[in-house]
Amino acid sequence: MPRVETRPRPALPVAPGPVLALDLGASRTRTALVSPDGRLHARTEGRTPGELGPDAVVDACIGHLRTTLDAVAPGDRGAIVALGIAAPGPVDPRTGTIVDPPNMGPDIHDVALAPALADALGLPAVLDRDTQVAVLAEMTFGAARDVRDVVYLTISTGIGGAVVSDGRLLAGPDGTAGELGHLPVELDGPPCGCGANGHLEAIASGSAIARLAREAAASGEAPGLAVLVRSLSPARLEARHVAEAEERGDAHAAAIMERARRAFAAVCVGLVDVFDPELIVVGGSVARNQGERWLVPARREVERFGFRVPARRARIVAAGLGDDVGLVGSQPLVALRLAEGGLIHPSTIRAPVGAAGGKHP
Repeated sequence: MPRVETRPRPALPVAPGPVLALDLGASRTRTALVSPDGRLHARTEGRTPGELGPDAVVDACIGHLRTTLDAVAPGDRGAIVALGIAAPGPVDPRTGTIVDPPNMGPDIHDVALAPALADALGLPAVLDRDTQVAVLAEMTFGAARDVRDVVYLTISTGIGGAVVSDGRLLAGPDGTAGELGHLPVELDGPPCGCGANGHLEAIASGSAIARLAREAAASGEAPGLAVLVRSLSPARLEARHVAEAEERGDAHAAAIMERARRAFAAVCVGLVDVFDPELIVVGGSVARNQGERWLVPARREVERFGFRVPARRARIVAAGLGDDVGLVGSQPLVALRLAEGGLIHPSTIRAPVGAAGGKHP
């Protein structure tokens, strides 16, 4: 018999019907129809064409969403409540705009994604930073169920974060609070994609680990990494290759990975002291591939250097929902915005739900 995907009963409110979901990442774009129990239907995935500019990104999003809708029974399309969008920050959730993501390409700035998709698909839309959506997902269906004080970190191409205090998302007056990947850990450290130096993302993200390995190879001081770069070509080198080189005993790869783990651990100490969370939930491909090797140093440093009372309470755990967390989180995100009256409605219905073809406005 086919395997049936099941999820526990939602711990947070969810939408009163299915939600069309888009998870726009720096590297990959994913879509699905998400039912109120968190199950995914008609999932699609493809590369994000950020280097081609904002029009190509918006067109790719519309294409994936229409592919998902084409796989949904026509009678079920009318039950869709809204479109939920997770996107790299910083974002302006009030206007549905991607503001200045550091890892999506030089031309992706001030892209009004939610209004464009609402018009193209004829659906009300909500957009928030991918990590805000992810922590809602983990609190609803994943590792942070029934927890009201949570810090979420994703260690992937970039590093993002979100903070929930007493059950409420920390957003700030501009909706940009919680950009934890841009906490400085080395004042004279390497450049970050945002333009500053020494941020956690510049040292411990997947893109940073690969970049530091390429630089070490090019310097002539890391012959093992130079051989690795030549075997893959620089553009294809990823953090997982550097981690694999560490496992094989390459000292330079080990130094890069250990620096990343130390930087992450140091940030966790600060997060415990500042936010007093019950949980730090850690997701993303880099952390997932490293597993306990990534988490154990952070637990150790929090125990050694964190303030005694919050350090004794805080737990650092792996995320529970994997790569689809940004899709699953569309359900509680839409529910939250419905309660707040924060949907972005289509200005003009340019194409009916599920229609093929057509450009975004």
